[in-house]
Amino acid sequence: MGSGGTVLVAACALVDADGRVLIAQRPEGKSMAGLWEFPGGKVEDGETPEETVIRELHEELGITTKRACLAPLTFASHSYDDFHLLMPLFICRRYWGIPQGQEGQALKWVRPNKLRDYPMPAADEPLVPFLIDLI
Repeated sequence: MGSGGTVLVAACALVDADGRVLIAQRPEGKSMAGLWEFPGGKVEDGETPEETVIRELHEELGITTKRACLAPLTFASHSYDDFHLLMPLFICRRYWGIPQGQEGQALKWVRPNKLRDYPMPAADEPLVPFLIDLI
């Protein structure tokens, strides 16, 4: 167990009408820059994971959703060198607005069976089969 303890991060698989999933590329200067991930972020004190997803989708992508539109799908539990990551993944098919990278990050809509073509952080990779099965 690393010094950092367990970090709780909530992520979201946004799904469009064509059954594609949105992934975002981590911008230069961040850890794991260039890798593709599901949008989301660290759960702040006093937040539920659902509230985190709603806040992060708004901050990162400029879109709005609500709790009733988020369904828990699966979760990742992954030990990095300096912390352990626990990441619930929600699926969201209903949201308002058009996702656009608010932080300069590249976005792609990808069919679930093509997600493996994009390099992802180790914690995100095991989530992909669940999306392939679901969508």
